Amino acid sequence: MPSDESAVSFKRAAAERAVDFIQSGMVVGLGTGSTTAFAVRKLAARLADGTLKDVVGVPTSRATEALATSLGMPLTTLDVHPVVDLTIDGADEVAPDLSLIKGGGGALLREKVVAQASRREVIIVDAPKLSPRLGTKWPVPVEVLPFGWRSQSLFLESLGARVTVRLALDGAPFQTDQGNLVLDCDFGPLHDAAGLAAKLESRAGVMAHGLFLNLTTDLVVAGPDGITHRVR
Repeated sequence: MPSDESAVSFKRAAAERAVDFIQSGMVVGLGTGSTTAFAVRKLAARLADGTLKDVVGVPTSRATEALATSLGMPLTTLDVHPVVDLTIDGADEVAPDLSLIKGGGGALLREKVVAQASRREVIIVDAPKLSPRLGTKWPVPVEVLPFGWRSQSLFLESLGARVTVRLALDGAPFQTDQGNLVLDCDFGPLHDAAGLAAKLESRAGVMAHGLFLNLTTDLVVAGPDGITHRVR
């Protein structure tokens, strides 16, 4: 296993490589999480030194919006720019077919909205995020309305999940930017991710799930052997 210092170095390397895909004039989706934060900082630096011009960002969370604003990056919304040229985002687990589990940072709903609006979805990870099958390393986050959330928990258990209510640092239930709850669902390795996604999407009260299927166009992975770039 890489050291914490090495893991941070790999995340930074993947993020900064992904920024190379950005061209002047683009509308860029800005993902959420520690890996994507490196990309936001690199992009802001290139805008500041004039390497890139006329790039506007669409943040996927309040945290990313705050970071980008603090760096002086111009921001926009999907209402103004409903089509995003390129989004850079991280992932918690990546399968060989480039399907993902996302949502460890709690921004899964907005991240998916922006991903679906994007022409190109560039996912950046360090090598330990690669997995032979989704669910092997990470539970599936499910964002649910606070209203009736216990019924959603029972529904998820009926699908085979061990359900944990995500908590904030103060011990209270974690709330997303939309004020919803996140139920972390351990299904074990998934043999039919698409089938599970369909069941989750048919349930009233489930606002989003962390299965990102057929959305990734590019995967940038950094590890001890260097940086690799895969295209779907």
